Amino acid sequence: MSNSETYDITAASRVVVKIGSALLVDADGALHTNWLASLAADIKRFRDRGQDVILVSSGAVALGRRYLRLKNGNLKLEEKQAAAAAGMVRLAHAYQERLGEHDLTVAQILLTLADTEDRRRYLNARSTLMTLLGVGAVPLINENDTVATDEIRFGDNDRLAARVAAMVSADLLILLSDIDGFYTSDPTLDAGAKMLAEITEITPAIDAMAGASSSSDSSGGMITKLAAAKACMGAGCRMAIADGRALSPLAALEADGPGTWFIPQANPHSARKNWIAGSLQPVGAVIVDDGAAKALAGGRSLLPAGVAAIEGGFQRGDAVAVKSADGQELGRGLVAYSAEDARLIMGHKTHEIEALLGYRGRDEMIHRDDLAIL
Repeated sequence: MSNSETYDITAASRVVVKIGSALLVDADGALHTNWLASLAADIKRFRDRGQDVILVSSGAVALGRRYLRLKNGNLKLEEKQAAAAAGMVRLAHAYQERLGEHDLTVAQILLTLADTEDRRRYLNARSTLMTLLGVGAVPLINENDTVATDEIRFGDNDRLAARVAAMVSADLLILLSDIDGFYTSDPTLDAGAKMLAEITEITPAIDAMAGASSSSDSSGGMITKLAAAKACMGAGCRMAIADGRALSPLAALEADGPGTWFIPQANPHSARKNWIAGSLQPVGAVIVDDGAAKALAGGRSLLPAGVAAIEGGFQRGDAVAVKSADGQELGRGLVAYSAEDARLIMGHKTHEIEALLGYRGRDEMIHRDDLAIL
């Protein structure tokens, strides 16, 4: 497979990398320190190119099981949560040590499914991630196994990584696995199985192949990886499944190593705008003056000073319509303030927000990344 522009990893401004447990920890619960060191060197190269990197890592339960001397085999839910509590400390420390050797800072974030589905919690998590990226940190994300239950947990980090990639409008998600790509059937059982180098549409035939393929690094195997690919492609994000077992796995993929690439038709920016414009039902409206209307048409954010009136009742993170003074709908966006707070700050300058509300909120009523002009 040649490294065409479609597969040019260096062109991605924001990359999410998911690391499977089997890559980090051996069967006895010992950390693969040399492998992690090589991954850290890969990440340093990405950061030196100006690329944002977010890590979604498994391995906490496997590390904690060994430390707590829990039995082999399947763990009870409470045992798994205890192992995660002990293992997360060691996992984060291991990443910080290895990345610290390259003067990179790690910041750990624990997420549950509800954090990505509740609008306000989603916005809080997204804001934290964007702030960390803005200061040059490498966010390390784990599913919050210490408090999650069977009803609210993701169940695998493939889908968690896809949710995170969509949340931060990533250009690329790389799933480092113990298999080198997506096959037409299970290559361990079918000598005629063929790896697909590129998938641009997930058809029923592709779905059927996932059911016949396997991967030992997660309970769902290829089925969960395909679910992650669907989420990524819907968000305009490319995704790659690549073999992570060798040292420097990202460098290997970048040097035309084997893998399967899932290529969406849209990019993250346009996909997010389409989602805001077409999939969200407004629960209120923000009326803007003529100056703000012109600024929005030019790709600017909506500031409180340009807001003339507020219609309806909404909460922070809700979808609202943006209207001109004569009632024409100009666009739709995700508002950064509740209707109550928006009424207090409308028409005011950004530097007045804290005095008016008693807290330092966002400068924008609606940020341009959260606004789709119709």
